[in-house]
Amino acid sequence: MPLLQSPGGQSPDPGPEPQAARGTPKGTGGRTRVSISRRAGRRGPRRFTRRDLAVLGVLLGIPILLDVFIVWGPTLASIALSFTSWDGIGDIRWVGTQNYENLFTNYPQFWPAARHNLLWLAFLGLVATPFGLLLAVLIDRGVRFSRFYQSTLYMPVVLSLAVVGFIAQLIFSRDQGALNAILGDTEKPTDWLGDPDLNIWMILLAAAWRHTGYVMILYLAGLKAVDASLKEAAAIDGASEAQTFFRVVFPTLRPVNVIVGVITVIEALRAFDIVYAVNKGRNGLELLSVLVTDNIIGEASRIGFGSAIAVVLLLVSMGFVVTYLVQEIRGEKNR
Repeated sequence: MPLLQSPGGQSPDPGPEPQAARGTPKGTGGRTRVSISRRAGRRGPRRFTRRDLAVLGVLLGIPILLDVFIVWGPTLASIALSFTSWDGIGDIRWVGTQNYENLFTNYPQFWPAARHNLLWLAFLGLVATPFGLLLAVLIDRGVRFSRFYQSTLYMPVVLSLAVVGFIAQLIFSRDQGALNAILGDTEKPTDWLGDPDLNIWMILLAAAWRHTGYVMILYLAGLKAVDASLKEAAAIDGASEAQTFFRVVFPTLRPVNVIVGVITVIEALRAFDIVYAVNKGRNGLELLSVLVTDNIIGEASRIGFGSAIAVVLLLVSMGFVVTYLVQEIRGEKNR
């Protein structure tokens, strides 16, 4: 039967399409319902396949095992050996707290080494770290040749402390050192590294030279992340540059302060190679790390006694780090 046509030869208007038909393209209604049902089925917790578990085991298991065997394993072994007497060859004999009693009462090198470690911490924390912050602020203000200054000041960081110790010998040596040559002191040259009243300060200057560049880069990265609108608002309120820095900029650097503080404590307490390269950590350069090495791998081979010194160094370092972190976390919560 032919279709009815309207006048003029046109077919009559079939009327508006149903709402569902207009909302879904032709031929796609079934696929849409299938995709919706699939997404609905995926809303539950995703189960890991065997391959996922294997990848997680490799990516997480290997670093954890390395951390346990390289860091925590020797740490726990040192704590256990500190209560024993062992030369590394014979039988291990339990002595209790005898090693600690001898350390605090009958070992004259211990207290000078502990004082030197605290002096390192004070010098790096009160001199080198503020100086690195000052350099970061000056470079952040956009001085000329800032890229050159950054590279030059950061260059000592890539050197190990042993290499810094060799450089210190070239500068502060009594007979052929650059410092005595510049001062023109040839008749009675100053023994910068041989005098126990001077050598500790010369080595601290060399260590601070390296530490300052590290602190500068950390603070410079933090200063670049400070919102410029905070400085502009402080300037509008009439604050000076010093007030803007100490009351606006410096409080925003709290995360960087935590990192710098922990790094400073670690650098001060683990110092070893620079003094060992100069004079094997003797004659005024005694440190706890040097005493640990001398007792464990030295001629005496007193592994238990050296482990006791290592445990004391561990407790001192953990005390500083934990106390600093707790204070920073409390300050962050109070803000």
